[in-house]
Amino acid sequence: MKEPISDNSFLIEESYNQEPGVVQHISTLARTFNARGWAYMFTQEWPVRGKAHQFSYSVPLVNTGSVTGVGDVMLNYRYQAVDDDTRGLAFSPRISMSLPTGDYKRLLGVGSVGWQVNLPVSKAFGASFVSHTNAGATWWPSARVPGNGASISAVNLGQSVIWLLTPRFNVMLESVWSRTTTQAHGGSSDSESAFISPGIRWGYDFPSGLQIVPGVAVPIGVGPSRGTRQLFLYLSFEHPFTDAARPHRK
Repeated sequence: MKEPISDNSFLIEESYNQEPGVVQHISTLARTFNARGWAYMFTQEWPVRGKAHQFSYSVPLVNTGSVTGVGDVMLNYRYQAVDDDTRGLAFSPRISMSLPTGDYKRLLGVGSVGWQVNLPVSKAFGASFVSHTNAGATWWPSARVPGNGASISAVNLGQSVIWLLTPRFNVMLESVWSRTTTQAHGGSSDSESAFISPGIRWGYDFPSGLQIVPGVAVPIGVGPSRGTRQLFLYLSFEHPFTDAARPHRK
């Protein structure tokens, strides 16, 4: 029997580091229906001397409706603290560094080095359901907004439930919430966002060990984001990069 998909979720981070000798390339594209602009993200995940340690980077390409350019690049380290198959429990805390590669004057970045911590927990419930829980925070101590300097901090929470309808077809329901606080010389301001996102993903396996996972979701704004709808597209390529990780043929 094939192993079920344990791929990345769309808006929620799962807690499964890359297997030794296996690399993953992830592309996502988000487009808001009732606003101009879109956001593309390319992420690559690499195991570091086994499954316990993982390095990844994320490169965004952003369209604000008037300009298009590279956003702030993220460098990520994640530690597989818990990987208990018996209890179906996984925990992989992550710390990330945000680089000011986006032009803040064109609203493509925040103009400051930033730091992010995320705590993803994954739990399997039998053979058909998996849940993923996220809690995290981000801080840009010297962010630059047009005409002013600022400190920006954000907190995020998220929850998803994945229904493994078949090992190669999953039905997904994700929910995310975040609050961002901007402190500038003129005072401070808060903003919130919240979305519920139904989606699906499916997988294709090849004898070489390559796995392709496409997916699609429709994030729907609720609460402070009510009235906002998005289209979210996902595409993952995962494959061995060492002979030891390639499938053995008889």
